[in-house]
Amino acid sequence: MTQLTTLGGMRNTSFASMHCSLAQSLELIGDWWTPLVLRDLYLGLNRFDQFVKDLGISRNLLTDRLATLVDGGLVRRTPYQQNPVRYSYELTEAGRELVPILMALTAWGDRWATPPAGQPIRFTHSTCGKVTTPTVCCSECGEALDMGDVEPSPGPGGRTAPGTALIASVLGLEPKA
Repeated sequence: MTQLTTLGGMRNTSFASMHCSLAQSLELIGDWWTPLVLRDLYLGLNRFDQFVKDLGISRNLLTDRLATLVDGGLVRRTPYQQNPVRYSYELTEAGRELVPILMALTAWGDRWATPPAGQPIRFTHSTCGKVTTPTVCCSECGEALDMGDVEPSPGPGGRTAPGTALIASVLGLEPKA
């Protein structure tokens, strides 16, 4: 792992060298502010000043987070004004695919870390018109996933590497002595 120095001290470790999809994902979105910026993009905010006003985030920190999201391919930046140059932001396909994950995390927060005034947002499924609680479901049968119902197994890239020692041990990927 590499030590990073970033604005606001929110992140001091890089997971870039870890051979783990979760670690690689956290490399892109694993600080406190980034999921909130992604949420705001989903909810329709798309300009720098809108994010600053809604989140109360410092301009330097927001600049850093947006650059990371653009460089990581999660957000697209498009100029909407030339003098001075100002940009609007929108989710890319990769960013849009994160939205259901953020919804599921929000549902977890509604259950286990509800703000004192109650659930701050509800999601309505446009197909059926019903308020829904986002869940993670099996891509094959549609059943909600629970940790006791899923068995990990080696993927095509499975190997022993930094960040995978426990997985390698559980999956029997450790080198034979």
